[in-house]
Amino acid sequence: MTSANSRWPMVVLVVGHAVDDLYQGAVPALVPFLVAERSYGYLAASGITLAATLLSAVVQPLFGVLTDRRALPWLVPAGMTVAGAGIGLSGLGNSYTLTWLAIALSGLGVAAYHPESARLARRVARRGHVGMSWFSLGGNVGFALGPILVTPVLHLGGLGATPLLAVPAVAAGLLTVAVLRKLQAPGAAASHAAAAGRDDWRQFARLTIVVVARSMVTFGLSTFLAIWVAQRVGGGPTAGEAALVVLFGVGAASTLLGGVLAERWGRIRTLRVAYLVAIPAVAGVALVPGPAVYALVALAAVATYVPFSLHVTLGQDYLPHRHGTAGGVTLGLAVSVGGLAAPAVGGLANAAGLQQALLSLTVLPVLAVVAARGLTEPHHEDRPQETVRA
Repeated sequence: MTSANSRWPMVVLVVGHAVDDLYQGAVPALVPFLVAERSYGYLAASGITLAATLLSAVVQPLFGVLTDRRALPWLVPAGMTVAGAGIGLSGLGNSYTLTWLAIALSGLGVAAYHPESARLARRVARRGHVGMSWFSLGGNVGFALGPILVTPVLHLGGLGATPLLAVPAVAAGLLTVAVLRKLQAPGAAASHAAAAGRDDWRQFARLTIVVVARSMVTFGLSTFLAIWVAQRVGGGPTAGEAALVVLFGVGAASTLLGGVLAERWGRIRTLRVAYLVAIPAVAGVALVPGPAVYALVALAAVATYVPFSLHVTLGQDYLPHRHGTAGGVTLGLAVSVGGLAAPAVGGLANAAGLQQALLSLTVLPVLAVVAARGLTEPHHEDRPQETVRA
């Protein structure tokens, strides 16, 4: 392959990951339109969000176990297409049950996508940390783009325009099918070699604690940051939205930074330092007054997004025989669990105030640091490459 041809599969996977996770970011943006046009109450609105996050959180590891038994690369384009189809169907008809089922279908597609896509991306990246950082960046960017796609489409066409939202999924699915055919062509890759080393479930369990803690703190921040900064700085919704731009923009760049730092310092050291920095950064978001809060938001973004792709590669190396399970937990469950925890933060905000709720998030990077102290670099990182099996 030429250099350009060898990069093309990763480019398509990055774009595909962005498209798939776009549909997770689309759900929160869809809810206000459902409330406005169908007069849903708070309970009904929260049920829509739960349909996407709960099903995805439960099913994602199951897809990982399934793909560990038999590789199913077709789940990558199929998953993103189903994710888009669910969002596309969600605005049709007036039945709450059908809307809930459509959102749940989208969550099922998201869950089906991640385990196999993580396995494929690691192979295409040739085990490089920077390559996996690009793949992880795609998901983070896609999640942030969800509202940017949904809001103008539904402002112009109302809920009846939701089928248009499925177009990116269909296009990205077709591109991914073409890449899979190329990778499976004769001579495109070496024959499959058995993974070396044993699955280290103890280390993977520690890593899962870190992943869940990180997910909860990032979801807590992203859910309530705009409201908090608008109160803290003044300037109304614009000030709050600016804080989210800082959080997601700096976070996206930091996803790539994580791969670069891992190449120089190693994954474990990079991960530990990042979560140590996250402790004062998250506390500062809650405590620092005035415009200086934006600097703390940026620091919190760096600290929580640098480890994101490192979770995925560490999980795959701790479970060399179960890459599907590793990807389902570190890449997929990482997003879903945080969404389930957000209502608890909201309940604390109602009871004790938003500042106390945000300050309570500081406990989570402390938990991550404690769990990460027992992590060690996997010893079988140099095992032979895994190929895509038909």
